Amino acid sequence: MNYKEPLQQGCMYHIFNRGNNKENIFKEPVNYIYFLKLCKKYIVPVADIHCYCLLPNHFHLLIHTKSSTTSKLITQAFSNCFNAYTKSINKAYKRTGSLFQERFGRKYIDDESYYTQVIFYIHCNPEKHKLCVDFTKYLYSSYQSLLSDKPTLLMREQVINWFGNKEQFEKFHRGNQDDLRGYLLELGF
Repeated sequence: MNYKEPLQQGCMYHIFNRGNNKENIFKEPVNYIYFLKLCKKYIVPVADIHCYCLLPNHFHLLIHTKSSTTSKLITQAFSNCFNAYTKSINKAYKRTGSLFQERFGRKYIDDESYYTQVIFYIHCNPEKHKLCVDFTKYLYSSYQSLLSDKPTLLMREQVINWFGNKEQFEKFHRGNQDDLRGYLLELGF
């Protein structure tokens, strides 16, 4: 899908972006928390968040846009969220200019198996990028929140039920985690 096309209502998307020149967009723990607060303020009213992962120089969101909101308002909400974050980082770290590389990327998800794979892909990103040895323990990912019983804005029940139950959710991730580790070893990493 073209990055310039507005997000459509009632659709599932993988949303992503990274820092300009691969610069870190999250410089310290408070930045991750602030980004999630902005997502709560701007994104949750127009889209349901299924999962996320925030890494030092990029982020991933799996969202389903709400049918009750216009396409223009959905796209504007994402723009407002990312612009507000950029302004706060620029002010806090005395920087100027674009924080993000380009307009936020989006991939339309219209296939059930792709939905399943995107959830794993988003969660495994910290391990893939060598930020941790076990992505299930990474702090700035929805993995632990989806398994928790604590209140959440995530579409926990829908995601967990997609896999059958919490045990199947974990089993799918563990099985693919082993495949990921094997693949990285084959590449010499």
